[in-house]
Amino acid sequence: MANITRFDPFFEPFEDLMRRFSRTVPSETLDLPAEIKLDVEEQDTAYVVTAEVPGVRKEDIKVDVDGNVVTICAESKAEREEKKRGRVVRSERYYGSLYRSFALGADIDESKAQAKYADGVLTLTLPKKSNGSAKQLTIS
Repeated sequence: MANITRFDPFFEPFEDLMRRFSRTVPSETLDLPAEIKLDVEEQDTAYVVTAEVPGVRKEDIKVDVDGNVVTICAESKAEREEKKRGRVVRSERYYGSLYRSFALGADIDESKAQAKYADGVLTLTLPKKSNGSAKQLTIS
């Protein structure tokens, strides 16, 4: 199986620090993900990537493939308003970007790649690029 590496080297060390600063409007209150969670399955001819991006519209998701590097970007927006007796007691808004980039073990054939989004789950089918015909060397 191919090794999958994260592209964002600063996320882990600063995750707790940033979470402390964002306590005024926690993402749990607005039901937004903190990051894009994904599963990668390698098949003989393709990779199948399943990414969770709930609460994001299909139009706000962008997927880029460059060689063996896949980048998923999503713009998330949430607004919530609480009213009591006709007046606004609390109003919260969140606008932000979710970003995830990773490298796969083989280059991807961009012309045959497919993406589907349903019920907060993005499914990417990324066919491996064929490197031509294999050649066996004769040992002399």
